[in-house]
Amino acid sequence: MENLIERTLLASRWILVVFNMGLAIALGIYAISFGYKLFKVMVNTFTYDESDMILAMLGLIDATLVASLIVMVMLSSYENFVSRLDGADGEISFLGKLDSGSLKIKVASSIVAISSIHLLQVFLNADSYTDSKIMWLTIVHMAFVFSALILGFLEKIMSKLKV
Repeated sequence: MENLIERTLLASRWILVVFNMGLAIALGIYAISFGYKLFKVMVNTFTYDESDMILAMLGLIDATLVASLIVMVMLSSYENFVSRLDGADGEISFLGKLDSGSLKIKVASSIVAISSIHLLQVFLNADSYTDSKIMWLTIVHMAFVFSALILGFLEKIMSKLKV
């Protein structure tokens, strides 16, 4: 009975493949959305003023960071919990070390970067927002920054304890 339970639990990790494939499909859909945004920028290249162009570029950068986050989560989830990727030799070279601690740091850093881009867009378009909304967006951003710093600090402590 114990062997059956253990084999079932171990085999259940393959259910994660459904989620990872779903992320791959979502990435494809997001790429289509990115293509549409890029097309709009190209069409309006000569009609956008400088601030509109900066906002459009920040939107493209934001989309790129979100797509990169999806790829990072998708690949590292598969590598860490389902099966090693063939030819990766224990790590995906372009992602670096993929243990759970470093993944948390990379995800937190990506979230801070995405939040920073969004906050910059808000500041560049501040007349469209209330002071209260800007304040709360800044507070949420600072919470992301603080969380990333704490995760980095904890990861540093944990890595010293492992040695």
